[in-house]
Amino acid sequence: MFGEHHSLPLVLINLLGLAGILIWHIQGRSRPTARLIVQILFFAGMSLVLWLAGISPYRLDDAELQGAGTLLAKSARILWWLHLAWTLIGFVHIYLTLNRRPQEAHLLQDLIVGVVYLGVALSVIGFVFGAPIGPLIATSGVVVVIIGLALQNTLADVFSGIALALGRAYAIGDWIQLSDGTEGRVTETNWRSTNLLTGGHNVVVLPNSVLAKQGVTNRSRPDESHLVTLTVRVAATHRPHVIEEIMLLALQDCERIVKNPPPAIALKTIDAIAIEVELQFRVASAATRTLAQNEIIDLVYEHCRTNGLSFAMPEQSVFCLPPAEGAAAVVRQLSSGRYQAMRALQTMNDQP
Repeated sequence: MFGEHHSLPLVLINLLGLAGILIWHIQGRSRPTARLIVQILFFAGMSLVLWLAGISPYRLDDAELQGAGTLLAKSARILWWLHLAWTLIGFVHIYLTLNRRPQEAHLLQDLIVGVVYLGVALSVIGFVFGAPIGPLIATSGVVVVIIGLALQNTLADVFSGIALALGRAYAIGDWIQLSDGTEGRVTETNWRSTNLLTGGHNVVVLPNSVLAKQGVTNRSRPDESHLVTLTVRVAATHRPHVIEEIMLLALQDCERIVKNPPPAIALKTIDAIAIEVELQFRVASAATRTLAQNEIIDLVYEHCRTNGLSFAMPEQSVFCLPPAEGAAAVVRQLSSGRYQAMRALQTMNDQP
């Protein structure tokens, strides 16, 4: 033990605390592991001195409350509590880094840091300065309620952001689609909003409270590839299996789609006019979806023209034919998947 006189150990604790702060800043934020090592070493050294000298970090001795030693005793304990907070925060940061989730856990990390600093601040006020914490917490609660009512919408975004981070519905770099049709790649998440980079290279800023109320489809899980469908109506001039083979050849010739699993053709409907087929294929990512679809449309057109297939008119379309044999007009209307022809004839009566 250092003996009953605590002056030397208190001076040593202050020197260790100040040296730790200086070296901690010299290390910089780019070296979190080195920072954590420095924090652990200096905190362990300060704790060892406290233990060997028999000094409690939770209360001041009666001898320390007299004379100029009071300032030295309080500063030593404040530095000890500060290094404790930094050590805990360093462990949290290293844990998130080792789990390879430093960006998507940004909100959770900030929340833990805030709780640690709040706990240390209350400990310093209560243990070092001897102030009653109960009335302070009660007063702070009233202030928090007033601030909460004033910042209701902002707090909704904050807590929604925390819920989204804990739920891990998406991560930085994932391509997501919302129930209202908005889609893009997640580029940033913060306390208030989430930023999406759309296919048009625009940034959409979504408040977390709005995002939490919508259904989110993560197109990057379990991988980036996803299914795309394209519907084509072909005139019913060939057998369905022939049309299926031609469409499948068009998909196989496409360079921008995923070949495993292989693309497929689904025959949807058939009537006297058309055969409706659905082309089903997968693309490597949402960013290549438009390019792949354009290439497939071009290949479908080329294969249909080469093999003598004609495209059918879309459903519920109206068109006019030229007059014949004195008819004023001929109108055909497609309704409920069938053509219904109506012909109005008007005859000219010649006067003798």
